[in-house]
Amino acid sequence: MLKRLFKFLWRLILILGAMGLVGLILPRLITTMYAVDRIFQKESALPEGIAIVFGAGLRRDGTPTPILRDRVQTAASLYLSGKVEKLLMSGDGQMEGYNEPEAMRQFALSLGVPNEAITLDFAGSRTYDTCYRAKTVFGVKSALLVTQKFHLPRALFLCNALGLEALGVEANNRQFWRGSMLVWNVREQLATVGAFLDVYVSNPTPVSGETEPWHVD
Repeated sequence: MLKRLFKFLWRLILILGAMGLVGLILPRLITTMYAVDRIFQKESALPEGIAIVFGAGLRRDGTPTPILRDRVQTAASLYLSGKVEKLLMSGDGQMEGYNEPEAMRQFALSLGVPNEAITLDFAGSRTYDTCYRAKTVFGVKSALLVTQKFHLPRALFLCNALGLEALGVEANNRQFWRGSMLVWNVREQLATVGAFLDVYVSNPTPVSGETEPWHVD
């Protein structure tokens, strides 16, 4: 009797483990397939009114991390080449002494992007929040999303699921350590599950705030 019980419990553990593994992998697989035809290099990106740049952390001195510099540099290239008219820079800027959007703006200015072409979103602490606020607060209907390839599938899925028509532009101006890429991809695996839960289960409402001046034809 005890042996049968152990056998049943072991089978149950295997089944639950397999279901958990599928639940972890499937969302990432779906978003990756969804994004295949929606990701472009900056040279081949289609012209668009707005590019949305996602935050990615700051150094201790308040300057953008290498991964964030990569994103801003790509967005600046899109603007300077005439691919986009405006840049919406979204990140976490609600804590004293920590302001991702402003750091992004300063770096973009140093690359030659004029201040009037930049709008900041200080409450884009998550990809979901950035996409939600871009549509509901800033009134963006369509945009190019600028971030790395590992992040684009989730960003594209979220923005399009929230009613913002989006294509992606890969930020790939520099090479990153393989260890870092592994960490980011593992993080994306978990974050993509969270994205599905946000869209299909919880439907959270991020901080809205007031609409900033925004003029795009």
